[in-house]
Amino acid sequence: MSKPTFEQFLKQQLPRQQEQDQLPEPQRDLWQGIENAINMPDSAEGARSPWIKLAGVAACVSAGLLSWQVIMTQPKQDTMAHMSAFFEQEKQTLLVKYEAQPALTKDWQGPLQELEEAEQAIKLALMKDPDNAALLKMLAQVYQQQLDLITKVHQPQWQQI
Repeated sequence: MSKPTFEQFLKQQLPRQQEQDQLPEPQRDLWQGIENAINMPDSAEGARSPWIKLAGVAACVSAGLLSWQVIMTQPKQDTMAHMSAFFEQEKQTLLVKYEAQPALTKDWQGPLQELEEAEQAIKLALMKDPDNAALLKMLAQVYQQQLDLITKVHQPQWQQI
């Protein structure tokens, strides 16, 4: 048994395939019927399309309102307020802790007042630009300086570990 080459096989099969591919000619012109079917409006779809459009608009509006509500009800983080509240609590804790102890210097209230004025100035600047990282860092440093001042004034060097 010898195997035919691809070209021989193709020549043998090609005439058979061409005979099968030939379709019978239609009895009449079909293009006019195709054109009429394309241009004919579907009465059921025409009556239903306003409701589909209305449902689409209603879905978009309700999704927009839901998104708006979610965005508006999210609590805004006020870093300055949180930092100030935490600092005030720490400051009051230290002042109560050292209330009975005498201060090592008598004029420690002056520098504390200056630091409080700096705190107020930074807070005013933060009111205009609440997300300014440099101002928030400065405010944290002023708070830390106030806490350090209260601690150092009331705690003698030999008591520190």
